[in-house]
Amino acid sequence: MTATTSIHGMWSTRFAFILAATGSAVGLGNIWKFPYIAGENGGGAFVLVYILCVSAIGIPIMMAEILIGRRGRQSPINTMRTLAHEESRHGFWQMIGWGGMIAGFLIISYYSVIAGWAIAYAFRALGGAFTSLNGETAGDLFGALLGDPERLLAWHTIFMVMTTIVISRGVRSGLEQAVRVLMPALFVLLLLLVGYALTSGKFMAGLEFLFLPDFGALSAGGVVTAMGHAFFTLSLGMGAIMMYGSYLPADASIARSTLIIALMDTMVALLAGMAIFPIVFANGLEPGAGPGLVFLTLPIAFGNMPGGLLFGTLFFVLLVFAAWTSAISLIEPAVAWLVENQGLQRVRASVYVGIVAWLLGIVTIMSFSHWAFSFDFAGEEKKNGVFDLLDILTANFMLPLGGMAMALFAGWFMARASTRDELAIGEGSAYRLWRVLIRYVAPLAVALVFLNAIGLI
Repeated sequence: MTATTSIHGMWSTRFAFILAATGSAVGLGNIWKFPYIAGENGGGAFVLVYILCVSAIGIPIMMAEILIGRRGRQSPINTMRTLAHEESRHGFWQMIGWGGMIAGFLIISYYSVIAGWAIAYAFRALGGAFTSLNGETAGDLFGALLGDPERLLAWHTIFMVMTTIVISRGVRSGLEQAVRVLMPALFVLLLLLVGYALTSGKFMAGLEFLFLPDFGALSAGGVVTAMGHAFFTLSLGMGAIMMYGSYLPADASIARSTLIIALMDTMVALLAGMAIFPIVFANGLEPGAGPGLVFLTLPIAFGNMPGGLLFGTLFFVLLVFAAWTSAISLIEPAVAWLVENQGLQRVRASVYVGIVAWLLGIVTIMSFSHWAFSFDFAGEEKKNGVFDLLDILTANFMLPLGGMAMALFAGWFMARASTRDELAIGEGSAYRLWRVLIRYVAPLAVALVFLNAIGLI
């Protein structure tokens, strides 16, 4: 039987785990990506499909990832090796752990660069750089940042140092203390921004766009996009939730914890939309502005609204906090593996992983200027070289395949008694529903996301 506690430490309470896992799930995807993909796909109908997908796909897979993590009590690689042995399965299953850890490591290398943009924009907002911006000058402002490798390197370095310091302090002194401060602060900032949106004069228009379904504006591709985002927004398939699950006390309810995490994650995404769309409409801007919504469109709005200096600064500070809570979870599996397999002290392991991720991030930085090159993927031109390659490799290949493999392992290759005992929800309708979702619905849905992402459907 596997260990009952992790050598890395344990969360002090179930609430600490919920905060940490919510922090992992809540990131740039909620505040940067969700509003613009909702805007591109018609608003309310997309939101409804997204919530259904969180319920039918995201929650079952997150339950599976947490139960696997808690049962193994080790880094994802060693957890999968141990559980495969316990269940008399082939050792190949440890590749789920390897794939998740490597995906998380690759993501943090460019995620840190994007978080650096948010830090830069927080200071720009505070310094009044958004005042009287228009479409052309906002583009020039963002283009000047991307075209300045030295400045990007400075912000990337600051963010990686912030992340490494938290990780090096361990589970309770580092991860838990950080999320106990950052997550409440994130919610307070978000609520302040929603309050600000109430004064924009277009709050009801924003709510109608976000919550009144217009199925005529939702394409089949939009449905698959909603499905994919529901999966990725919960930090699934990259080992982070499995790692956090390994620190979960044995008496904590996995099902109840997962429902709360999914609810809080979805709430953040919806609150972000409620904060952003009224401001966009009040300024006559386009809700489907795409990835530039945060860094190109919103600065125009903040620069031309009363109180825009203060609330623009708060918005980008919020973005930094969201990125920070996700980043510490992305780097944790690699640090834990080095401690377990190489016998390193946690501080040294954290520094090693941080340095390698920082170095890889330099390649991403140069992808926006001197090392940029274009290529075509699934009929769409990509212009930012290695940055786009890493994003495609992780988001479109590694994460969906990892999530599907985890669902298959928990649903088909773990003994029924193992999953039932870990979930502790009995043999009733709740457990039977989870079994159906994890064995059939979730793998099929993730397969559709994967095939769509590579342009086969």
